[in-house]
Amino acid sequence: MAQEKEKLFDQFPPISKEEWKAKVEADLKGADFQKKLVWRTNEGFNVQPMYMADDIKDLKTTDSLPGEFPYVRGTKTNNDWHTRQEICAEDLAAANEKAKEVLNKGVDSLGFHLHKALNADEIAVLLNEIYLDAVEVNFVCCPSTSVETAKALVEYLTKNNCLDKFNGSLNFNPFKRLLNKGVDFEACPVETAKQLIEIVAPVKNIRVIAVDSYLLNNAGAYIYQELGCALAWGNQWLEMLTDAGVDVDTAARQIKFNMGVSSNYFMEIAKFRAARMLWAQIVKKYEPKCDCSCKMRIHANTTEYNQTVYDAYVNLLRSTTESMSAVIGGVDSMTTTPFDKAYKTPDDFSERLARNQQALLREESHLNKVVDPAGGSYYVETLTVAIAEQAWKTFLEIEDKGGFYAELKAGKIQEAVNASNEKRHADVSRRKEILLGTNQYPNINEFAAEKVTENNCKSCCCSANAENAVTKLNYNRAASDFEALRLETEKSGKRPKVFMLTIGNLAMRLARSQFSGNFFGCAGYQIIDNNGFKTVEEGVNAAFEQNADVIVLCSSDDEYATYAPEAFKLINGKAEFVVAGAPACTEALQAEGITEFIHVRSNVLDTLKAFNAKLLNK
Repeated sequence: MAQEKEKLFDQFPPISKEEWKAKVEADLKGADFQKKLVWRTNEGFNVQPMYMADDIKDLKTTDSLPGEFPYVRGTKTNNDWHTRQEICAEDLAAANEKAKEVLNKGVDSLGFHLHKALNADEIAVLLNEIYLDAVEVNFVCCPSTSVETAKALVEYLTKNNCLDKFNGSLNFNPFKRLLNKGVDFEACPVETAKQLIEIVAPVKNIRVIAVDSYLLNNAGAYIYQELGCALAWGNQWLEMLTDAGVDVDTAARQIKFNMGVSSNYFMEIAKFRAARMLWAQIVKKYEPKCDCSCKMRIHANTTEYNQTVYDAYVNLLRSTTESMSAVIGGVDSMTTTPFDKAYKTPDDFSERLARNQQALLREESHLNKVVDPAGGSYYVETLTVAIAEQAWKTFLEIEDKGGFYAELKAGKIQEAVNASNEKRHADVSRRKEILLGTNQYPNINEFAAEKVTENNCKSCCCSANAENAVTKLNYNRAASDFEALRLETEKSGKRPKVFMLTIGNLAMRLARSQFSGNFFGCAGYQIIDNNGFKTVEEGVNAAFEQNADVIVLCSSDDEYATYAPEAFKLINGKAEFVVAGAPACTEALQAEGITEFIHVRSNVLDTLKAFNAKLLNK
C-alpha cells in the first residue's frame, strides 16, 4: 500500500513558488499581484497569499522540540491546559459554594477576585472542601493587600500541610493603577515584590508577580504591541528584582504572564509561540542556573475589546476562535470571557457556555492531545518569526527609553495603546475592521437598551488621587461608538424609516438595496425593502405612503444620471434623499442639489451620526 502511495505522489512533479506565482498572475489577468493578494497587516508586515517549504527552511524556530529551549513549541510534553472560572469573592462563603459547584462542571482552575485583604480564617472559608492537589487556585487582589493576603495564605497552607499541594498564583500588579488611573503605586514596587517572594518561598508552585498584558489587549492594542510591552514588563521585573538581590531563577519563576487573545486567529497562535521564544532568550541573558527558569507561564483571557452589546451571541463565535488560538498556541490556562460581560454581570447561563466552549475544544476537538499542532505549518511558522521581529522592535524601543516602568510613568505606553485603539475605532467606522451584528449585518429588529446594566463583578482596586495623573488606558470597546449611536435611536422614542427605491438594473438594485439596508440598520432604523418599481414616481409615492424618513435610490451607475434628478425633484425635501453608490455622474448630481451618497468608502459611523442629528431632532 505504501508503494502504491509513493507511485501516486510521483505522478505530481514538484512545483516551485515562482511557477505558482506565474500561474496566479496569469489568472489575475493583468491585475497587480502585490495590490490584489498581498495583505498589509496592522502588525507591520506583509502576508503573502501562499507559503511553501522554502519559506521556512532557514528558520531556526523549527529546530527545537516541544519542551526544549527556547520553548517556541511549548513548555510541556502535552498540550493540556487549565480551564479557569473567575469568581467574585466579596462574599467568601458564597464564593466558596460557587467554586465547589463549578469544579463539578469541567473547571480545574479558580480565579478569586478579592475585595479586601484576607486573614487565614477567611482563606479557610474561601477554600473550604476544595482539594488543592487537584485544582489551580489564583487570587486577584489589590496591590496594597497582596502582602497581608500572602501571609494569610502561607499560614493556612502550613496549618493544613498543603504547602506542596498548592498550585496557583497571587496577582501582584502595582502597575495596574498607572494603566487604569494614570497614578503610580504608593509603595516601592520592587520592595513589596521582594517581600512577597520571601513570604511565599515555602510554597513550591506559586507565582506572585503578574504581567497583565491582557489589560493592553482589552484597550485595543495590536498583537505585536501587547507582546512587546509584555516582554518589557517582564524584563522590568527581572531587572528590578535581580538588582534588589533576588537570584534570576527565583525571580523568573515568580512571574506569570496574563495575556489577552483577540480574534486574529493565526496571528494569535503565532503570538504565544513567539512569546515563549523571546521570553526564554531574555531570561537566558541573566544567566540562570537552569534553562527551566526560562519557561514562560501563560494564562490567556479572551478579549473584551471586540465584545458587542447587540447580537451578543456572536461574541460566542469570537471567543471560541480566540480560545482555539490560545489552546493551539500552547497556553497553560485560560479564561473564556462570558458572552454577556459587555453589558451586565455574567449569569449562570453565560458562564456555563464559557466553560463548555473550552470543554468542546478538549473533549470533542481533542486539542489537548497534540503538542504544538501548528508546528511545521509554513504560514504559522512564518507568522511566528514576523510577529517576534515586530514585538522585539517594540521591546527594544521601550528599553532604549528607560524601560517599561519609566515609559509607564511618563504615560507613553498608555498613549501608544490608545493611539491603536483610536485607529481601530476609525477602521470600525469605515468597516475596515468588521464586527458582525454591529457595523455589518445588524439584526435590525433587536433592542438592547433594557438589557444593559452595570457589571458589578470587579476586583478591589485601590483608590487613587487624580492629581498629576498621566494618560490612562482607554477601554472603549471597538463597538462602543456604534452601540452609543443605536442606543440613542432606541432611547429617542423614534425609529426612522428607510425606504429602498429599487429601480432599473436587477442585479445592481438588489445589491445596493442590501448594502443600504445593512448601512442604515447599524443605527437601528426600520428598513423597508422592495422588489422594484417601474417608474421613479411610483417608487416615491410608495415611500410617501410608508411615511419614509429616508429614501434610498438603488439602481446602476448608468441609470443614476436619469433617475436621481427625477427622484430628487419629486421628493422635494419631504424626506432625506440618498443615492446608493459613487457613480461617475456624482458631480453632476451634486450640482442638482443631491448631497447624500453612501458607498463602500463611506465612514458609516459619521454618516449615521449626521442622520441621527437630523432625524431624531425633528
